Amino acid sequence: MTTLHALGSGSRGNCFAVASQGATLLIDAGFSAREIQRRAALAGVSIETVVGIALTHEHGDHACGASRLARLLGVPVLTAPGTWERLCAAMEGAEHRTLGLTTPAVAGPFRVRACRTSHDAAEPLAIVVDAPDGASVGVAYDLGRPTASVRYLLRGVTAVVLEANHDDVLLRTSGYPPSVQQRIAGAGGHLSNRAAAELLAEIHHDGLGVVVLAHLSQRCNGAAEARATIEPALRRAGFRGELHVALQDTPLEPLKVEAPLRGQMALEL
Repeated sequence: MTTLHALGSGSRGNCFAVASQGATLLIDAGFSAREIQRRAALAGVSIETVVGIALTHEHGDHACGASRLARLLGVPVLTAPGTWERLCAAMEGAEHRTLGLTTPAVAGPFRVRACRTSHDAAEPLAIVVDAPDGASVGVAYDLGRPTASVRYLLRGVTAVVLEANHDDVLLRTSGYPPSVQQRIAGAGGHLSNRAAAELLAEIHHDGLGVVVLAHLSQRCNGAAEARATIEPALRRAGFRGELHVALQDTPLEPLKVEAPLRGQMALEL
């Protein structure tokens, strides 16, 4: 069985974990190493089972705890070359495994695939983790625009963590200066609830069982607003699975990710 753990997500830190067959892969480490260990314990994740840390990009709310945690656990960091270059001074002593569109990486029983996203970072990635039982978890946030590569990467996943950063109206009335609003809503910024709803409806398939909305802005969004925009679009597309909203300060309960049925796998191939 594969489980997805949302240890925390928002503008003050992001960290997820995928666990399967006694191994765990962290996706981002946007809290201190000590805080990630604390949250993992709360969520029932054994930190000793971590086999690697996959990083989407170098911004502090996604990577600030990666270097210390990688050295502490003796595990590799899977990320794009551009991200590693930005972090390499802090990463001394840690192993780097290159991750990109044509270079999947392996950590323990997990195969990790990735593609570039549209965000104002060195070489930001969306990530898909393939578990040994056939389940797959996609993580895509800080993506500005859902590019063709991102849509292709997320096709067929059985669980997806997707950014729902802001509500369009709340952003316009947030009090942020126009330049900040433009950055958030721009191609290098963050995905709105409306854009997330459209993307989820597009990538929906019968095997998609879990959706987690992530990286919500505390100032420009809320769980109720995100659900009100996204859930109807998902249900119209035929989604019958579980919809969750990741929290900034508290881990969610473990989420079971089912492997696709053989018939569904054949159709996707």
